[in-house]
Amino acid sequence: MARRAVDSAPEDPGVWSELAHAEIEKARTTLDAGRLDAAGKALRRSLTLERTGNYPATTGMGQLANARHEFTTGRKWGLRSTRMAPDRADGYGVLADAEIQLGHYRGARAAVQRMLDLKPTAAAYSRAAYDLETHGRNRDAAFALQRAAESAQTPDETAFAESRLGELAWSQGELGRAERHFERAMATVPDHPYSAAGLARLQAARGHPAKALRMYGRLVERTPLPQFLLEATELRLARPGRPDRGALAGLRAQARMLRATGGPVDPHLALYEADHGDPATAVALLRHEWKRSRGVIVADALGWALHRAGRDAEALTYARAAARTGWKNALFHYHRGVIERRLGKDTAGDRHLRQALRLNPHFSPYHAPRAARLLHRSGSATAEEHSDRP
Repeated sequence: MARRAVDSAPEDPGVWSELAHAEIEKARTTLDAGRLDAAGKALRRSLTLERTGNYPATTGMGQLANARHEFTTGRKWGLRSTRMAPDRADGYGVLADAEIQLGHYRGARAAVQRMLDLKPTAAAYSRAAYDLETHGRNRDAAFALQRAAESAQTPDETAFAESRLGELAWSQGELGRAERHFERAMATVPDHPYSAAGLARLQAARGHPAKALRMYGRLVERTPLPQFLLEATELRLARPGRPDRGALAGLRAQARMLRATGGPVDPHLALYEADHGDPATAVALLRHEWKRSRGVIVADALGWALHRAGRDAEALTYARAAARTGWKNALFHYHRGVIERRLGKDTAGDRHLRQALRLNPHFSPYHAPRAARLLHRSGSATAEEHSDRP
């Protein structure tokens, strides 16, 4: 529809902005980054036709910058949008997304709150939920995501909220609740990729790795994102005598391309390099990304890459930075626990390993057993840490 509007009114800046927003949204829902180039062309055309007061193109430029991990630029466009129209919500969404990735959590929360005050939509509630989860307020995050699902105006918005509810339940080891939310997302948008990954993860956690791998196989054929490839890889590697050449080859190819292009770094790809490839490359990639994004996810990944490269004192600095918001993230705790133990801080390290397994004893088929073995060697494991919470 947006393309037809452009064809019928090529001198209208508004229809070019609409086309750009549609391309950016399609890139988000289909995970097709190639659509961002088309969005950029459309936005530049809109701004050529109307430079001053073009709010849709201004917010679109911010969304595009954020999608490309150019968060400092995204913040500039977000600030420009909010100054241009302080009573319109979209600019605050752009600003919030950029502030979160830059590690400016107080600024992000203020932008989200303003967005909620102006227009309490699914987009606003989803951003509020992320802020709350990042700060360890899981119950409040679940409430916000439920409001996002209730406020959704499109199937994609509904599926996103339900999938995020599933991920939140998964992060707390609540497998049954996670499954219900993932299935609702899939019922709304068939083959929703993140929900398909969530359901595969659940099969692995319930002791059905072969079924999980078949599900991952179908998923990565459609959507070979680093996260899905890494999850499939580590599930295979957790099974003795079952090397994973296909997914590892896909990850290696993406890592080579990233090293050549210097583009945005997916932390999952960097974690693959840290654990199964070249840790020095992982450090280099994440140092580059740290210049763009100072959020806790990048801090955690960089800390782990430094640990794998044998630089544990520096690694602990980033592991502590990852903990600064209080996110109840099992992988963060595991990474920090291993780093602490390597530095001879066994008591602190064991505390973080126990917390990882308490939060979600299935957080990784590859790393969770390692956490349990480390605790067993130090006599710190408990039966509670290995319990299933369906």
